[in-house]
Amino acid sequence: MHPITILRITGILDGISLLLLLGIAMPLKYWADLPFAVTLAGSIHGGIFIGYIASIIYTQIRIQWKIGWSLLAFLVAFIPFGNFCFDVWLKKHQSLYDVKPLPKLWIVYAIIMFTFIDLFTQLPVMSTYATSLGASVMIAGVVVGMYSLTNTFGNILSGIFTDKYGSFIVLCTGLLMTSISLLLYNFVNDVPELIIVRFLHGFLGGLIVPAAFTYLANQMDSKKQGSQSAVTGSFIGIAAICGPAYGGIMASRTSVPFVFTTIAACGIILLLATLLFLRTHSESKQHKTEKRGKLIFNKGILQAYTGAFFLMFSQGALAYLLPLHIDVLGYSSRLSGTLMSIFGLVAVAIFILPTNKYFDRIPPLVSFSIGLACMGISQVLLGQSSELMVLYSIMVLYGIGFAFLFPAVNSLLVQSTTKRMRGKAYGYFYALFSLGVVAGSSGLGLIPASISTQFSLIGILLLVCATVIYMQAKQPETDTVEDSVEG
Repeated sequence: MHPITILRITGILDGISLLLLLGIAMPLKYWADLPFAVTLAGSIHGGIFIGYIASIIYTQIRIQWKIGWSLLAFLVAFIPFGNFCFDVWLKKHQSLYDVKPLPKLWIVYAIIMFTFIDLFTQLPVMSTYATSLGASVMIAGVVVGMYSLTNTFGNILSGIFTDKYGSFIVLCTGLLMTSISLLLYNFVNDVPELIIVRFLHGFLGGLIVPAAFTYLANQMDSKKQGSQSAVTGSFIGIAAICGPAYGGIMASRTSVPFVFTTIAACGIILLLATLLFLRTHSESKQHKTEKRGKLIFNKGILQAYTGAFFLMFSQGALAYLLPLHIDVLGYSSRLSGTLMSIFGLVAVAIFILPTNKYFDRIPPLVSFSIGLACMGISQVLLGQSSELMVLYSIMVLYGIGFAFLFPAVNSLLVQSTTKRMRGKAYGYFYALFSLGVVAGSSGLGLIPASISTQFSLIGILLLVCATVIYMQAKQPETDTVEDSVEG
């Protein structure tokens, strides 16, 4: 069946279910005192809407039309009769679109999204899950931090194995073992068992990301490194938006182990897709015939590592300070989550819209300094602001900074490495991601200063780093991949 036909069917069903919800179920609830009508109609509409979203994604993958049409398909679902109007346009233009082969890189994008969904789903549920098993507040903190700590070592080991055996083998191993570790939560009965599972989950989950990014980097067009890194960032951003919401809502209605079981099921599906579509003889042959290269810590790699650390250092600081700041201001605790979603939505929009082409034109170091400066200014302003609209505006600026910084550090790393040492380079790169989060969240707790002062300190640190990087961008480039220190 043509993907657009599937999209049209699910779109019509979504439009009908929305009208039934608004036109029949809502009046029955408020005029006839039948709240069950909304519960039933809402559940049906929710299930159809999920299917509609899946069909939008499937159509985008198989048709590969402009991303704007997929965004429009998403938006019309919230407008009564919007689906029907869009269906008229789809019927008229369906013959213009041919079905294209399944792009293999989309499987890797899905794997990256799976890994970060796995990470972000834990955020709203893990500390309360630990306390429900009898953990103290301090031990709950250990349970939460155990994942990031062991994830660091998994990242490093993944990089070494990726260079030695190839990204395909490491991806398959990581997906299988991570899915198994997620299923182990069903057998946890006390805190010591939870700590052991967290240790395994973090370490095994760390195997996936360096291998996935190495695979993408090796397939990447050298002239489109910025825009392709932006596309990758969009999947991480979507995971950051959807993951906490999914984890919190599903855990409240079912259980934490059930949430992880659903994530494990996605991992198994991706493992099968990887085995079917990503197996390449060229990679196996290459790793048999080529000598594995040593990682060279040249200037570009060190700059990329600096960006990776400060990107997640800022994220960790924001995750720690923003809820405290919102609480002091007297706003609802839900506002901090909304503000975090705002920055994520802005970053994703910049990543997927035609604006991502500018990342191919702007030198990575310039994009690096712009992004880090925007994030630094945002941190300083957050500590000094209390008005709601000002806070929203600041998070928009923060999202712009994130969108500039992430593709820049990825491009720097790709430009500064060869295929033979790229796995190890990405291993250290994402290990610094994990360390940055820990330093930004846990490290700030050791500083005896007010929240606004801590925001200012973080912002000034980011601005100083941005200034140094900008000055380096103005210097003539003399460093190469072959230069400097081997590791």
